[in-house]
Amino acid sequence: MNLVTNSPAERTDVLRGAVRDVRVQLSVLNHHVAARAGVKDADFDCLDLISIHGPLSPGALSKLAELHPATLTGILDRLESGGWIARERDPQDRRAVVVRVLPDRNAEVFALYAGMNSRFDEICADFSADELDVIAGFLERVRAAGAAAAADLRGADSEGASQRSV
Repeated sequence: MNLVTNSPAERTDVLRGAVRDVRVQLSVLNHHVAARAGVKDADFDCLDLISIHGPLSPGALSKLAELHPATLTGILDRLESGGWIARERDPQDRRAVVVRVLPDRNAEVFALYAGMNSRFDEICADFSADELDVIAGFLERVRAAGAAAAADLRGADSEGASQRSV
């Protein structure tokens, strides 16, 4: 990918296409990992969110995953019966429940990503610390832009729903 000779608009288009290609390829990888682990794609996404942000309440997970609580209950039931997560009383509020990833099964997922993780390490080794900082900053800004665009769509969806119900 050569971004030096392109105009600013062409460089942006190349990067937009590259980010889209990465999203698709990582989605394909995640699908294969989930299939190998015997987990549905949506369940695997929730498992990853619990791994990243957990332990957390089902309500917090529902918001992070943007899933209806009833849908999330089915996902948590499947993950718990598969030995992926545990539901436990919240130590801060014994009336509440939190979900956490079980370490043995988490190690299984980590092993399925071993090929990608080693390739990722090799890629990062080719860049200086300053270059990696720029890349990390770029990716964080792309993530934030995606979150903002999703929020815009949520707002438009809510607005459309309220206009239809009038």
